[in-house]
Amino acid sequence: MDKRLMRLLAPGTRLHFLVLIVFGCISFAYSVPVAVAELCAVVLLYLYYRRANSRRQQDIVKYMENLTYHVDNATKDSLVNFPLPMVIVNIGTGEILWCNDLFYDVTGSREHLFETGISDVVPGFDVHWVIEGKNECPTEVVIGDRKYSVYGTLVRSNKERGRNLLCTLFWVDITEFSTLRKKFDDSRIITSIIAIDNYEELMKDCTDSEKSVLTAESDKCISEWTEKANGILRKYDRDKYLFVFERQYLDKMIEDKFSVLDEVRKLQNASGMSVTLSIAIGKEAEDFRECYQFASLALEMALSRGGDQAVVKGKYAFEFYGGQSQEVERRTKVKSRVMANALMQLMRDSSRILVMGHKTADIDSVGAAAGIVCMARKFGVPANIVMNMQNNSAKQLVSRLRTAEEYETAFMTPEDALLGADSKTLLVVVDTNRPEYVESARLLEAVNRIAVIDHHRRAADYIENCAINIHEPYASSTSELVAELLQYTVASTDILRVEAEAILAGIFLDTKGFGVKTGVRTFEAAAYLKRVGADMVEVKRLFQNNINDYMQISQIVSNTKVYRNDIAISVLNKDIERQIAAQAADELLNINGIAASFVIFLNGDSAIVSARSLGHYNVQKVVERLGGGGNITNAGVQIPNVDVDVVDHDLRTAIDEEYFSEEKDK
Repeated sequence: MDKRLMRLLAPGTRLHFLVLIVFGCISFAYSVPVAVAELCAVVLLYLYYRRANSRRQQDIVKYMENLTYHVDNATKDSLVNFPLPMVIVNIGTGEILWCNDLFYDVTGSREHLFETGISDVVPGFDVHWVIEGKNECPTEVVIGDRKYSVYGTLVRSNKERGRNLLCTLFWVDITEFSTLRKKFDDSRIITSIIAIDNYEELMKDCTDSEKSVLTAESDKCISEWTEKANGILRKYDRDKYLFVFERQYLDKMIEDKFSVLDEVRKLQNASGMSVTLSIAIGKEAEDFRECYQFASLALEMALSRGGDQAVVKGKYAFEFYGGQSQEVERRTKVKSRVMANALMQLMRDSSRILVMGHKTADIDSVGAAAGIVCMARKFGVPANIVMNMQNNSAKQLVSRLRTAEEYETAFMTPEDALLGADSKTLLVVVDTNRPEYVESARLLEAVNRIAVIDHHRRAADYIENCAINIHEPYASSTSELVAELLQYTVASTDILRVEAEAILAGIFLDTKGFGVKTGVRTFEAAAYLKRVGADMVEVKRLFQNNINDYMQISQIVSNTKVYRNDIAISVLNKDIERQIAAQAADELLNINGIAASFVIFLNGDSAIVSARSLGHYNVQKVVERLGGGGNITNAGVQIPNVDVDVVDHDLRTAIDEEYFSEEKDK
């Protein structure tokens, strides 16, 4: 209240008192007591004003004395003639108490600035960073067409009263330096690798003339796009290009959303397959070698996420753009055979094998883990599945597996696995590639030999330094990948019927009953499992719900609201099992006109989003904005200690920013 009154009664407001006296005199014509009271109030306010003004002048004198302490009289005038713009500000009120002539030149004003708010003279400027102990303003200050670095010192001018914090601000013109720095940053070299993702599939079964035409059209499309950046483009392989350009053009590419991704997708081969690109960019590197390394890592990331996107790798993080197309299925199984041989050798050299999936294990992760246990049994190496037996979504499958003699002691808690691990232990991580999503992060850190088998698109934070990384985003499920590995590592008679059914159940789960994200290799894997004894009827029984679960699914569906015409969002502020929510999200896709579904629910202290899509929307990119992951048709995120309504708002914002930002701009 004292600050507001001081601002109201600032020096130079004598006219205000004159107006108050005039109104008081006029009041005599209506009521003498009221007029006397008004005049008395004016006198008291004026006395307060004189006292506050006198105190303020004393504070300034004391401050100047502190500032010039130990300075002889001959140099005290140097403050007035200081070579930099200088101003003294009351931090509590933001008022200018004194400034030199150079500060007038900075503001372009010759009018009275004393007792004027510093934010009125320099819009948006705040001095509270001085109280935080900083000597320099954290941001550049722009006044007109000039830029300044502002330095400040703090002095308490009235220690007895413990108030009136004053600071001196020095303004250093850095316009030329800032311009030079921007030119330097803009001219930094950026290295990019451009790759045609599906080159082998495009050129397969094409005639030589068709290959030449498609290659020429692709080269032309890429060249026209890169010409805008005035860089150097060189083709160093049949499907790869090296592109070097200046940093200033990168922001334009991002703003343009890497339009070449859409342009090149218009090119098709004779069978109708579209050309897709992966653009990998390295920035913020110390030298050319590191910049190229960043670009190589970005390319690996782009390909592991299914291609058809741009990935920018900086010093500390990845940035993703595009990624709207479905992954292209590789029909050759050469890589599977090579990876199977490498995994066999790694297993033979291990003392024991631990198989670990993601938190709240589902049927796909348990089915894939059962396949790895089958492989380990073939080589005589003891193997265990590490999982939380209480918190998982595959209790029926686990119960069925434990009916087999080989699985009576196969399941192990993360704590027991950590105690039993040694230097030759092999940890196989299935159905996830993110370290924070595994069942036990401590076990992941403790084991040196790690193999990863996963089908989800890779996120920015992934498990690094693994001995083997079998990562195929095109695959329908991790169980499909494991089924392919089994064909090259064990005989058909070595696979238990219950194991074959567990793996088939994993495929059935992630394909929604072979209806979503299925390819030729998906059905080949299912056929192989059928040949080794899997019974589809038994698999279907694993997905049966009781009447209570079915009622919960119906409640989730009935609570759904349609957003943006074809996106179903259901929000429930209560605890629901993940498996029930996932089935409800799948059920929503059966509604006519729905292209994507999101179910938001509580599970303990966390809010969880279960996302599904038919392929038009990439739900992975949406939930990534909330900190989650997955793939184009199946994704999710767990957010601790947050209200479901907040998650609902953030989810809708993420959908708008990812798919409807252009509409919002209009």
